[in-house]
Amino acid sequence: MSDKQIFESNGLAIAFAVEGAGPALALVVDRGSDLDSLATLSHLVSSADFRIVRIEADDAGQVFAVLDHLDIDHAWIGGHGTGGVVARTAAIEQHDRVNGVLLLGVDQDAPALSGGIPVLVVQATDDGVTPPANGEALRDSAPGLVSVVTIEGGGHRFPETRAGEAAWAIEDYLDWD
Repeated sequence: MSDKQIFESNGLAIAFAVEGAGPALALVVDRGSDLDSLATLSHLVSSADFRIVRIEADDAGQVFAVLDHLDIDHAWIGGHGTGGVVARTAAIEQHDRVNGVLLLGVDQDAPALSGGIPVLVVQATDDGVTPPANGEALRDSAPGLVSVVTIEGGGHRFPETRAGEAAWAIEDYLDWD
């Protein structure tokens, strides 16, 4: 597993961790969580030749500040819960740098999708915070652009409790091997 690092940007300390090598996937943790909440998922996905950057970010600017610090020009941007809202905002604000959006649960208060960018939704059947109906509604709003994979059980913390199934869904969809 990777060690937590701190990057200072505009007077803010942004925690992040990097693991693996290959195409980049930035994962923004859910509000109230820390980098460890996505550590197992990150480790599993990075072992399939991905470079995973976990970030504790409140906004898209912080995500791009960390990516710039790491010399990453393009990446898939993803997030769990409210981290997904940050990911969707990042896709809107810097469309040209975002290869796709990964949503680990769909927050109903998130901004609209950025046109033309593919979206993978991985969600749990029993998530009461970001219920599966949100992911299905997003897919219905953008047919052909949004793919949904639903994992049995796990609750809102499914990226931790069902990390293997979530990692498989991500690796299968991205198929960068």
